[in-house]
Amino acid sequence: MSTLKPYGLLIFEPGKKYELPLKFNLRELAKERRPILLPGHRMCAGCAAPLIIKLLGLAMRGPTFVITATGCLEVATTIFPYTSWAIPWAHIAFENAASAASGVEAALKALKKTGRLPYDFIDVVAIAGDGGTYDIGFQALSGMAERGHDVLYLLYDNEAYMNTGIQRSGGTPQFAWTTTSPVGKVIPGKLEPKKPIADIMVAHRVPYVATLTPAHWVDAIKKFRKALETKGPKFIHALAPCNRGWRFDPSLTIEVCKLAVDTCYFPLWEYVKGEGYYLTDRSLAIAKNPKLKKPVIEFLKVQGRYRHLLRPENRELLNKLQEYVDAVWEDLLNRAVNAPK
Repeated sequence: MSTLKPYGLLIFEPGKKYELPLKFNLRELAKERRPILLPGHRMCAGCAAPLIIKLLGLAMRGPTFVITATGCLEVATTIFPYTSWAIPWAHIAFENAASAASGVEAALKALKKTGRLPYDFIDVVAIAGDGGTYDIGFQALSGMAERGHDVLYLLYDNEAYMNTGIQRSGGTPQFAWTTTSPVGKVIPGKLEPKKPIADIMVAHRVPYVATLTPAHWVDAIKKFRKALETKGPKFIHALAPCNRGWRFDPSLTIEVCKLAVDTCYFPLWEYVKGEGYYLTDRSLAIAKNPKLKKPVIEFLKVQGRYRHLLRPENRELLNKLQEYVDAVWEDLLNRAVNAPK
C-alpha cells in the first residue's frame, strides 16, 4: 500500500500478499494508515458515521470492496461527480445493499476459483443505516445471512430516517420524538420499542455479531478486524448519534455514545457462534462493578428528542423506559458467558 501521500486512493498491488497489522497506537496509525474516507465530504458536523467508517479503515486487513445503501453516508460522501471514498465503492438502492454485496462476494469467489483473482482475498463490506437495515433492507440482509455469504454487514444506527427528514424507523426507540412520531397531549413520541436487530441476527446463527460505538474505539477496531477475519456472514451494530435528529450539541457526540453505554441503553457485546455472548469493554466493567451503571435519564437529558420525558407529568413514561433498559441489560447478563454469576 502506497504511503507517498497523506490522502489519496489506497492502491493494493495485484499479486502481493496482504495482511495489514492490527495496531492501537494512534501515532503509528496516523503515520502508517491512510483513511478510507477522505476530507471534503458533506456529513454534518458532529456526525458519528464518518468516525465509524474511519475506525473500520483502521481495522482493514487488505483489499476491500464497500457497498453502501442510500442514506446519509452515501448521499454526503458521493455528491456527483465527487467521492470521498479512497477504496472501491458502489452505491446501491435503499433496500438491497446486502443483495449487491452477496453478488460481489459470489463473483469474487468465482474469479478466485478460476484463477482470475490477483489477490489472496478481497473483503466485502455492506453498509447501511437503520432505515436500510431494520425496515427496507431487512429481507436482503436475512437472505444474505441464510445463504452464508462471506460479507461484513455494518449498520450505522442513528435511530431514524435522518437523510429524508427524521422520520421514525424500526430502530427508533420508545418515546423518542421524530417528525412522524411527534410528541403531543395524546401520543408521547414513538409508542413501540426498537427492534433488537443484533439479537435477530444472532437468531440467524451467523458466525459473528457485535455492537460498538465510536467512543470506545479500541473495542471497535478489534471487533471490525475480528469480523473481517471470520468466514461467513457477519453483522456489526454501531451506534451513530445524530445531533440533528437527537437534538444535542454537535460537540457532544462522543459523550452521548459514552452515556448510551454507561446507562446500559446500548451495551457493548459480541456473539461468537458456538461460544455465546461476551460482554466487552465498558459494559464488562459495569457487569463486574454495578455501581458504574448510570440511570437512563443521564443519557436522555442531553437530547431534545426526549425532553418531554423530563416533565413531572411524564415520570411514569421515564420509569417505563428505565424498566425496559434494565430488563434488556439483565437478560444480557444472564446470557453472557463472561458476566459475573
